[in-house]
Amino acid sequence: MLYPILTPTRFLSDLSGIWNFKLDNGRGFSEKWYEKPLEDPMSMPVPASYNDLKEGVDFRDHYGWVFYQRKVSLPSVLKGQRIVLRCDAVTHHAKVYLDQEMVCEHKGGFLPFEAELDGQITEGEHLLTIAVDNVIDYTTLPVGGKADMLGGMVGSMGAAEDNQKPQNHPNFDFFNYCGITRPVKIYTTPLDYIADISLVSEVQDGHAFVHYEVETRGTGECRVAAYDCCGKKVAEQSSAKGKLLIENVTLWQPMKPYLYDIKVTFGEDEYTLPYGVRTIRVEGSRFLINERPFYFKGYGKHEDTFPNGRGMNLPMNTKDISLMKWQGANSFRTSHYPYSEEMMRLCDREGIVVIDETTAVGINLQFGGGANFGGEKVSTFDPQHGVKTQEHHKEVIRDLIARDKNHACVVMWSIANEPDSAAEGAHSYFKPLFDLARELDPQKRPCTLVSVQMPEPSKDCSVELSDVICLNRYYGWYFGGPDLEGSEMALRKELDFWNEVGKPVIFTEYGADTVMGMHDATPVMYTEEYQVDYYKMNNRVFDEYGIVVGEQAWNFADFATSQSLLRVQGNKKGVFTRDRKPKLAAHYFRERWQDIPDFDYKQ
Repeated sequence: MLYPILTPTRFLSDLSGIWNFKLDNGRGFSEKWYEKPLEDPMSMPVPASYNDLKEGVDFRDHYGWVFYQRKVSLPSVLKGQRIVLRCDAVTHHAKVYLDQEMVCEHKGGFLPFEAELDGQITEGEHLLTIAVDNVIDYTTLPVGGKADMLGGMVGSMGAAEDNQKPQNHPNFDFFNYCGITRPVKIYTTPLDYIADISLVSEVQDGHAFVHYEVETRGTGECRVAAYDCCGKKVAEQSSAKGKLLIENVTLWQPMKPYLYDIKVTFGEDEYTLPYGVRTIRVEGSRFLINERPFYFKGYGKHEDTFPNGRGMNLPMNTKDISLMKWQGANSFRTSHYPYSEEMMRLCDREGIVVIDETTAVGINLQFGGGANFGGEKVSTFDPQHGVKTQEHHKEVIRDLIARDKNHACVVMWSIANEPDSAAEGAHSYFKPLFDLARELDPQKRPCTLVSVQMPEPSKDCSVELSDVICLNRYYGWYFGGPDLEGSEMALRKELDFWNEVGKPVIFTEYGADTVMGMHDATPVMYTEEYQVDYYKMNNRVFDEYGIVVGEQAWNFADFATSQSLLRVQGNKKGVFTRDRKPKLAAHYFRERWQDIPDFDYKQ
């Protein structure tokens, strides 16, 4: 799927702005609100999560559908073009109407979808309505509890049994922000057009072959050319499938990015794709980028700012990468869903390495409270009562790889976060997903599954399925805290096991909740001093194991969660506050990471 851009043959209109908005009162569809202008609407910005933009718990924790609406029109000069409506992300279920007709429907809140409007957009104004549903359950990704269950991942506060008000019960530890969270766009192409482009690099003796395949619709001659950063043409071919020879290639390197422009023409259509030439490979316990052992330094993150919620925030994306570079970080994981295309393109430009994760968080009914709260003991993969997500999980993998397959920054696919990967049925659930990702990715990137802390890691299906072992571990916090000495012993014991497995290991989460400004001469839990001591202990152990090829602290910044007794206005494990002020740990990591090279560490 190509990112929409403005070219000499393609028109692009961003529909971002203030839309009309209304919470569904249960009659939105029966009264057909999409057929006429909304009555007494609120004003609502697009893109943004709606939850924090109006006051009141009934608004913030609304359950069910909402309606967005605006008028659209197109210049008459576009007559005869193919017209496409594109939604970059609508969380979690969307129904899109143009005037009185539904033009498309989509499930999944973090990846784009499109609808062709040929013949439906005529001269004059049209009423565009997008209905958005935020309900999460055993069939959605991320996973939520069944409607009759109480509680959530980090525990219920004891809701009254006679409270029948419907509500979501996330089986994950971040706030269920919803709405039209990324831009809505209209773009055009000629009727004969470029539908997709796939690129794969092969580097030999200072030269590169860029294998390409262009998917087209209609008839026409296809030409593909590569241009360097100065605009000089360095390679060209006249076919829809082939390879470009780039002599004396400049490679895309972590923190030293270089992008070529791959320009494709087909008939009258034209599209330019920025592309970094680099190679990825796992060899034994090493993770190789451009045939050099790479060490991941960075974090898990969230798309989470106030008051945008999970809404796209370009200034904060820029600030976040600036802070990463200030610290000497080189990577992050898109925990726990795909991030915006704008962020991925920025990482290509800035040289930030990305572990790209699906929306599969919460596929674990064994969490305390969790989706099976209420006394009903349910196995995660029970055929009758367990999760019903596998087919949707396949759709998410297809859409993610279709969107992100050409990004140089993306070096690995994460199939899921903290699933019940040691349970009966886990291997049968996950193996087809790993197989699908490996089949679909033209670049054959490594695949992983981010494992939750468990008593017996030897039973984790990731031992067999993952190319890289990614571990979320909290020795010294949830497990063993505040006894850092005993926690260190437990961490070493587990790493001895993974050392025998012999695959690369990345700690994709490890951290301790820390309230900014809380200090003590004797480090105690929740103080900034304890957070630093916690990280020092863990990092000391990592440094002694050659299989550990990366450390990604949890989390880059504090973030919003559902209310619970364990969360004080959100999760406080950030090394930065939610508004990006550094805690002591941020300065500690800056000193550490600036001394650790991106390549050839532990050699």
